[in-house]
Amino acid sequence: MTNFMSQWVYTPVVKDHFMNPRNTWQEEENFQADGIGEVGSLSCGDQMQVMIKVDNDTISDLRWLTYGCASAIASTSMMSEMAIGMSLHDAYHLTPDKITEALGGLPEHKFHCSVLGDKALRAAIDDYLEKAGRENPFKNSVAKTICECNGVTDMQIEDLVKRGEAKTLEQLQEITKFGTVCGKCKQQVSDLFDEFKHIYNV
Repeated sequence: MTNFMSQWVYTPVVKDHFMNPRNTWQEEENFQADGIGEVGSLSCGDQMQVMIKVDNDTISDLRWLTYGCASAIASTSMMSEMAIGMSLHDAYHLTPDKITEALGGLPEHKFHCSVLGDKALRAAIDDYLEKAGRENPFKNSVAKTICECNGVTDMQIEDLVKRGEAKTLEQLQEITKFGTVCGKCKQQVSDLFDEFKHIYNV
């Protein structure tokens, strides 16, 4: 029982960010965002929107709105504090591990809640760069190769799912050719595919 309960104990930092979340969006504020990122789905669980203002390739301000649990709220609040003042490059490389570390940890079964803030922030930066007519120079630097034989990355899988070009695992394999050589990557690709479908509600 002690081990089970310890997995669900929140740190004082998590409790503070849950009870007093920073940089939340307020309708009356009329926040004018340069980029907006939205991930998740109410039908599947947590949903999150991140709005950023950008000045000289630096996030000068940020607001967010989420429907989720205490861990999701605290993680996004911490992410917002960390991201403001960061360059777009550094913000794009802000990971769930870094957010969780700043919170002093999350219960083991709640770590996935920090992933949505990470994804929504990247989506907001993607949106800003697309609106500005600029190429995204950050994607390749954060991409991880999942299928070594055919050079398929997690970012490539994410983009195909997000854009609706790969609605099934079979379509994803037809496009990327993952798992057609040694086959060792199939389970990992399948897990990522399911995760991205959940995050982007497609």
